[in-house]
Amino acid sequence: MKILHTSDWHIGRTFHGVDLLADQSSVLGSIADSVREHGVDVVVVPGDIYDRSIPSSDAVTVCNRGFEAIRAAGAVIVATSGNHDSAVRLGAGASFAAAGGLHLITRVGQIGTPVMLSDQFGPVAFYGIPYLEPEITRVELDVPRACTHSDILGAAMSRVRRDLAERTAADPATRSVLLAHAFVVGGEASESERSISVGGVETVAVGEFDGVDYVALGHLHSPQMLSESVRYSGSPLPYSFGERSHRKAALLIELDAAGLSSVQRLDLPVIRGLSQVTGTLEELLTESKYADSEQCYVSALLTDPVRPVDAMRQLQARFPFAVHLEWQRPEGQSDLKYRDAVRGRTDMEIARGFVSAVRSDPSEREVTLMAEALSAAARAEESTVELSETA
Repeated sequence: MKILHTSDWHIGRTFHGVDLLADQSSVLGSIADSVREHGVDVVVVPGDIYDRSIPSSDAVTVCNRGFEAIRAAGAVIVATSGNHDSAVRLGAGASFAAAGGLHLITRVGQIGTPVMLSDQFGPVAFYGIPYLEPEITRVELDVPRACTHSDILGAAMSRVRRDLAERTAADPATRSVLLAHAFVVGGEASESERSISVGGVETVAVGEFDGVDYVALGHLHSPQMLSESVRYSGSPLPYSFGERSHRKAALLIELDAAGLSSVQRLDLPVIRGLSQVTGTLEELLTESKYADSEQCYVSALLTDPVRPVDAMRQLQARFPFAVHLEWQRPEGQSDLKYRDAVRGRTDMEIARGFVSAVRSDPSEREVTLMAEALSAAARAEESTVELSETA
């Protein structure tokens, strides 16, 4: 059996305010292409299908079309809810969806009941452990004193092992795959994962998953191997500049009669690269060494001695996908007196520079409001002068 492991789609997520639905739709199409090319039987998605618990209608449309493309390519889908998903909403139509080959595991009551599929070697049991919040699920899992994710996952795995033991006793050819959304010890986080707890109580040991042929993990956004049979696929797109060095991928898993046979990394296409550039505004706008960043999402660090006015608009003339801007005075540069910093600048330039310095570049609406305020202030000043002259 061929299984494609992907996770953390985060459909509906934005990147520094930029809508990513088109990028997400494209990469889901690439996943469907991989299913077709490699003859994949099952696609597993261990959580964070959506980025928000209440996704937009456009996000739902992109997700549904992605599922449809994967099914049309020939694969059954098994998916669980993650900490970004609403388990109730995602699983609302689970019974109906299962009839069409989309199996959604979102409830505690489903943990010990696998999705049963088969190949030429016999049955394969697909178990799912959705994201489980200890405070909410410990009573239903019969561990009322549990307070950590490790405790909760241990209780969930007890259900899995109990069911798997019964099935292998009845049919020794049974193999097993587990989907889980968790932060496993040894995994490396990036900037874009939302913490699933506070402090160290969120982590679980890799040994919690012993006894399963393959464990498909979700939550961390870079492909990682914790053991030969326990892996993160990572997200299909980068969701922070800290992920700019990641090459996104899905994992092609093969099972034979004995269990796990092979794991192959399938690199996903780079829809749009990420780039961090540093220099003065003039350098960034003119130097050829930054040419490779022109079609990337760009984060710029400006080193001008005085923060340039309207820098983002100027940057976007060369880098149309510039989304983040910071200003850092070069080391050793002494602070300028305020009168020197604003000398020769108009009131509007000073106002825009102030907003940019304390927050980010003002929007067109904010620029209009500032212009109206400055105009009103000028009129008030003129009226004051006229009154003083006639007094």
